[in-house]
Amino acid sequence: MIVAEATKIAPETSPIDRLHMLVAADMEAVDRLIHERMGSAVTLIPDLARHLVDSGGKRLRPLLTLAAAHLCGYRGIEHVKLGAAIEFIHTATLLRGKSTANMVWGNKPSILVGDFLFSRAFQLMVDAGSMRVLDILASASAVIAEGEVMQLKSANNLATTKADYLQVVSAKTAALFAASAEAGATIAGASPEFIVAMRDYGQNLGIAFQLIDDALDYSGRQAQMGKSVGDDFREAKVTLPVIVAYERADEEARRFWRRAIEVGPQHDGDLKRAIFYVEETGAIRDTHARAGHYVDKACHALAPLPGNALREALIATAEFCVGRGY
Repeated sequence: MIVAEATKIAPETSPIDRLHMLVAADMEAVDRLIHERMGSAVTLIPDLARHLVDSGGKRLRPLLTLAAAHLCGYRGIEHVKLGAAIEFIHTATLLRGKSTANMVWGNKPSILVGDFLFSRAFQLMVDAGSMRVLDILASASAVIAEGEVMQLKSANNLATTKADYLQVVSAKTAALFAASAEAGATIAGASPEFIVAMRDYGQNLGIAFQLIDDALDYSGRQAQMGKSVGDDFREAKVTLPVIVAYERADEEARRFWRRAIEVGPQHDGDLKRAIFYVEETGAIRDTHARAGHYVDKACHALAPLPGNALREALIATAEFCVGRGY
């Protein structure tokens, strides 16, 4: 059994890499299936799909599916199909808003290839042969679409509340994390308690993951290290760092935020000023603290499960996701 090889993993390996190693054979099968199913005689489709599918992501969502199945001793092959389907859903949702893909291929081809990937995902779900899993992933896809629409409504809108923001994050990001973990447990025939535990883990991990991503977009430290920051700011997205910074701003800073986010235009130097404000007001610190709260909830969800290398790797992965911000 793959889990038994945990002792061979070097201690300095990152938690996500350890999780990869614990389900390595299945992850390789997922990758093979992804590349097989994104093929098409229309050359633009595999070219554009491969641009995003192979862009260096950790395949964290399929990992949750595989880990959940392994945690309850599943020895079938259907979880591999679900892992590939989930990566297609994730890729399709990213493709709709991926500026680099849109610039190279155009907005309409990007949207249509995203639709193609959604179709491939549903073919794989049907192949897996579980109506319950099909329902889980189809429902998650609908929730993600709702989250995208909610985010459009909150853009350029400084009246967006923390509750509004968390509703968007729960739908747009956390729903697929939750469904990924729940689907793996369900296809493996796990108990209702186990399925709920995995879903709760995925949901809270997804929220924490997005919170940290949003904090990193305003990280002065990231900018000093030469890493890309400011995408959310340039798109006038109202994320938690902005909400907190605006709440605590003096009138001069409020005028800046209203111009930069709601009215426009943005000027050279505005991003640097925005980073200063979110750091000065403690907005980054508070966003990290909120993410830590959800990581604690994710780890607590796994507490009833038997202790083994996979469970510990999932806990470490959640903690690592928050640690990315430091």
